[in-house]
Amino acid sequence: MSKDGDRTNLSRTFKYLLATQFLSRGIPFIFNSWIVRHLTVEDYAVYAVQFHLFVTCVLFLSREGFRRACMRADIKLEGALTKDSVAPLLKVAWMTFPLGVVITMVACFIIFWWQGLSLFDPYAQAILINGCACILELLAEPLYILSQTLFLLKLRLMVETAATFSRCVTLYILIANLTNMEKGIVFALSQAAYGACLFMGYWSYFLLFRSFRSSDLFPFRLGHMNFDKQLSNMCMLFTLQSFRKLILQEGEKLVLVWLDTPYNQAVYGLVDKLGSLVVRLVFLPFEESSYATFARAASGQSPHKSKNIGRCLTEALKLVLLIGLIFLAFGPSYSYSLIRLLYGQKWSDGEASTALRYYSLYIIVLAMNGTSEAFLHAVATENQLKRSNDSLLVFSLIYVALNVLLIRSAGAVGLIFANSLNMILRIIYSAIFIKHFFQESSSFSFYGCLPSGWIILLLSGVATLISEKVFLDREKFWPSFFIHFSIGFTFFCISAFVIYRHERPFITRIIHFRDHFD
Repeated sequence: MSKDGDRTNLSRTFKYLLATQFLSRGIPFIFNSWIVRHLTVEDYAVYAVQFHLFVTCVLFLSREGFRRACMRADIKLEGALTKDSVAPLLKVAWMTFPLGVVITMVACFIIFWWQGLSLFDPYAQAILINGCACILELLAEPLYILSQTLFLLKLRLMVETAATFSRCVTLYILIANLTNMEKGIVFALSQAAYGACLFMGYWSYFLLFRSFRSSDLFPFRLGHMNFDKQLSNMCMLFTLQSFRKLILQEGEKLVLVWLDTPYNQAVYGLVDKLGSLVVRLVFLPFEESSYATFARAASGQSPHKSKNIGRCLTEALKLVLLIGLIFLAFGPSYSYSLIRLLYGQKWSDGEASTALRYYSLYIIVLAMNGTSEAFLHAVATENQLKRSNDSLLVFSLIYVALNVLLIRSAGAVGLIFANSLNMILRIIYSAIFIKHFFQESSSFSFYGCLPSGWIILLLSGVATLISEKVFLDREKFWPSFFIHFSIGFTFFCISAFVIYRHERPFITRIIHFRDHFD
């Protein structure tokens, strides 16, 4: 295998991104267990939903389209990197900064106008600090895009881990020691610490450990302001798509903030942070690594290109389906116990445990949608991407309507149900695209993506649900929990043995991979 091929190896890319997500999401998860117990419901709604929504909207609209498009750029990795070889990419990547500044200003203005805030309101000051934190992240974005294009995966692992730890430590110190400080200001300052770490980390690496000067990393000169038109157009296309994807990705939080109470916001925020942990730890890095692999494979000229792409897609879908089925089997029957252990009876005896049960069912459609859409975006032509954008607009309208209707009747559970329907529609669209893509090839079939052992997982799910009903006693929680846990652990071991016995070659390929070098 060539050196360039090694860099795009799916297992290697996935494992680095998995490690990145494990540290950048696992560290906040540990801190979050402490934070939830020290905040009021209203403060937790601000932290988990409102500020998260602001930062996500600004950053997603500013950079997501550029990240997608630039990963498809054909950057030569052989030989020494020079300023001339990366200048076309960086010129386009730097467009994220002015776009992000404008979006940040517009977002701040909308919140100030909508809530009637003045500069003296602590909430308004917190929004402005969050806006500055977003701008700090965007100053590092061109170098992030460059590092991802060059597959500098260890760099991302170290920088994001340090930034996450900085944010959590800042949050812990301020909550524990400055109890009189407005909690909104505390949350915003911790986000600013995160953005500052990202900025210093990426700039320090390229200036100190790579043969780049600051003028090389900002490659604009008077009289030489030309851009790669094809790459720029692709960035704009993906950016337009990101507006629609944002509605699909964060639409439920928009509706939640607009229509629902702080209590329901806090419940959904708690369940989303806990339930989506597996999404962020496993599915998100796998989606990113799959996208990079599909894009590189599709741009090659190998005579076996279709066969290689089909094999990669089959293994990717099989892996996410296997993980999704595990959560489908054991998630619903252990949702109450998990919330009781992590956050206490105040949260477990409310709506949170019921919402988490349904979130366990939602995980499997999330898994399938992420990988199938990654394939579509990686191999589709410009016209196909435009048609995909049009379909996203239709799905967005259906999704928002479902959210508005279901939030009033079913609260947080209604939002999860609306999300599930939205994901199913998107999966169907991607599946139709995949079927047409491989219509002249036998290298891919949907049946081949179904992992062996799925029946034993479903039977385990039924058995553990019965165990919860029969053995788990909320008044005598600890003795009954150990019985319930033992039954679940036994069925998990049986399922793991059956799956490993039938899928041993596949699991071996995922676990064992050749050594590579950055």
